[in-house]
Amino acid sequence: MSSNQAADITAIPAVDQHILHEEREYTTIKEGLAYILVPATAPKVPQTTPRGDNSQQNVFYNPIQQFNRDLSVLAIKAYGEEAVEAKKKKAENARERFKAKHNNKKNKKRKRDDDGTKGDALNQAGKLEDAGLGAVQAGAAPNTAEDKAKTSQDVIMEQVTGNGEEAADTVMEEISEEGGPTIALSKASYPPSPERPPPSFSILDALSATGLRALRYAQEIHFTTSITANDLLKEATKTIELNVKHNKLEDKITTVTGNALVHMYSLVGEDAKDGKSKKYDVIDLDPYGTAAPFLDAAIQAVRDDGGLLCVTCTDAGVWASNGYPEKAYSLYGGVPMKGQMSHEAGLRLILHSIATTAARHGVAIEPLLSLSIDFYARVFVRVYKSPADVKYLAGKTMMVYNCDTGCGAWTTQMVARNKVSENKNGNPQWKHVFSQGPTVSESCRHCGFKTHVAGPMWAGPIHSPKFIKKILDDLPNVSKDTYHTTARIEGMLTLALEEILPDLDADTSPTAPSKTKKNFDPAAIDPAPLLFIPSALSKVIHCITPVENSFRGALRHLGYRVTRSHTKPGSIKTDAPWEVIWEIMREWVKQKEPIKDGAVREGTAGWAIMGLGKKSTQNGDAKVSNGDDAEADVSTEEKKIEVVFDEKLGAEKDTKKLVRYQLNPRENWGPMARARGK
Repeated sequence: MSSNQAADITAIPAVDQHILHEEREYTTIKEGLAYILVPATAPKVPQTTPRGDNSQQNVFYNPIQQFNRDLSVLAIKAYGEEAVEAKKKKAENARERFKAKHNNKKNKKRKRDDDGTKGDALNQAGKLEDAGLGAVQAGAAPNTAEDKAKTSQDVIMEQVTGNGEEAADTVMEEISEEGGPTIALSKASYPPSPERPPPSFSILDALSATGLRALRYAQEIHFTTSITANDLLKEATKTIELNVKHNKLEDKITTVTGNALVHMYSLVGEDAKDGKSKKYDVIDLDPYGTAAPFLDAAIQAVRDDGGLLCVTCTDAGVWASNGYPEKAYSLYGGVPMKGQMSHEAGLRLILHSIATTAARHGVAIEPLLSLSIDFYARVFVRVYKSPADVKYLAGKTMMVYNCDTGCGAWTTQMVARNKVSENKNGNPQWKHVFSQGPTVSESCRHCGFKTHVAGPMWAGPIHSPKFIKKILDDLPNVSKDTYHTTARIEGMLTLALEEILPDLDADTSPTAPSKTKKNFDPAAIDPAPLLFIPSALSKVIHCITPVENSFRGALRHLGYRVTRSHTKPGSIKTDAPWEVIWEIMREWVKQKEPIKDGAVREGTAGWAIMGLGKKSTQNGDAKVSNGDDAEADVSTEEKKIEVVFDEKLGAEKDTKKLVRYQLNPRENWGPMARARGK
């Protein structure tokens, strides 16, 4: 067949295939192992500013989010392999308990037999019929005990047909439980034991559009048993059905036309019965804009014994800016931060929204991976039913006092406190108490400028190192021809793994993984929840920016831990207090890069930080004025620290030469226009 000749929808999918279906022409686009159909008259890559009717596609394919989809496949696969294995183990344990129970019955029966307690065959045959194990056909009632026993044997064979040897053993144990002549069924007469079906693993693509995610999950996650692709628009679901048919995945993907909220809420109360649940193992929320309206329904529609939520929010202009605090609060229940840490704080706002939504239903969360990518956030969160762990939430929720108009320092304050105390036996236990406050005054203690309040937001870890390592360990095994963004995935995940600073108090926590059956500590607090950028500090005091290795070396020389954030190039995350950070900057000016005379103007934050406005007072303290005519105390008796700018100590080891911070591959790299149907 020539490349210009149109093929039928049932043809084997191929790249740039020309398809004619119901008098409409399509071209195929391949991503991963899936193919989607794009109208032949439409551009394969949507335009940033569509013009004319031809550019208003009824199919929305955004190659910009291929990284999102590649990462999602690998993340769900990493989660699912462990979840499926847990299901297999759970089923095996149930079978072992079942066998143990019936072996116990068998032993009791043998003991009764040894005591000479046997019933007669006639009563035994009648008991079989009364127990509902089978009915003797009408008109063929046996007259003797031997005939009744033979008839019952035939009935038993019918009962165990298709249920395997284990079922036959169970039936025979129940028959012979109270003694009497045993009906002989040799193992050779058992029907062949059927192969056990694999554990179910279901995924909901709640806002499916073209169904590309659902197609890729079906093609690339081999243990997936069922996928639901839902969309509100009939035009969209028609496209999904067309793509499903072309990919020959009708047996795995079910298409639903309807409101995602209605579909998810329909599963409320559908708890596991007989080991089976209608709730999904994974729910993927990838809307155009915020996912906030869908969180409550998704929490209740995903399995609460460790289900996975995959959430995308593309409204970075809300959760990572200072332009719409009222909008951020209405959607995420918190106010964003202004400054270089805005994207990292935005991730914590989204996690806070998920955590508080889940807590209302007695469900706790464990963030597995939380990333700020280009113009959107993508988080993977494991949810599980645990009213006890929900109690820790207030103690790992923080407010932030941000000096965004002055020096850029920030201070955190917990909404409540999780405190370790001893019980009457002398063992450590958690108590959940009120937090004392405020932790700071209304003015910044470093420069005297007014601070702004941000939050409440999530204060716990935003990543699981175990989860990230599993994805990275599996990455060399994936095909780069299928996953075009593997280099970026490796760089970003390595960076996310590096930014985790372990809690030094974790070993003493009563809920530490080493002391519980969990893989994480539900009470853990991130010791370095937010970042700063040295170049921004240099701008405050008008000096040349310190070399990154020098700055990190100075912090490490003082005994503090330091890393960087995946959200911003040149960023630093550390457990050092701001007093130390600013002292390092002052020492940088003294030792390395003196400030030019007149570079720092009076009344600015830099003027206060450098102590240029100090004047003697009676109590031996000094005061500095700021731009708001407020005053901040700066002690002249502060303990001096020895600052050593050790570049070798601050150097980051990078043997793989990974690209950690990506550059956009072309102009206007963004979410593009909302998809439109015809």
